[in-house]
Amino acid sequence: MTRQCDTKETDVAKTKKKKMKLPLAYKPMGFVMGWVSGSLAGLAFRKTWMAIRHEEDAPDALDKERGWGEILLAAAVQGALFAVVRSAVDRTGAKAIERSTGVWPAGDKGGRD
Repeated sequence: MTRQCDTKETDVAKTKKKKMKLPLAYKPMGFVMGWVSGSLAGLAFRKTWMAIRHEEDAPDALDKERGWGEILLAAAVQGALFAVVRSAVDRTGAKAIERSTGVWPAGDKGGRD
């Protein structure tokens, strides 16, 4: 009975140690996934803006010829798309890590810092 209890304690200790190391190992992968999600969000925004306004270039906040409404619309669409793409990429990466290691990559508190 003692031997089985020792084995369980050892397994629990190994799992805790693994959970402590995984978020650090996940950071480089998270960086790459963030870069990829930014690229995908930029592409999605360009396609969406083309569908909304039939223009190649979205307005910039410093475009003198553009009005407030158009600039704020572009910013809102861009922000929403960025958040959706980033969340989808982050969630997909976390699920992949969990499937391959059995451990969720975020700490106990979860979420981004």
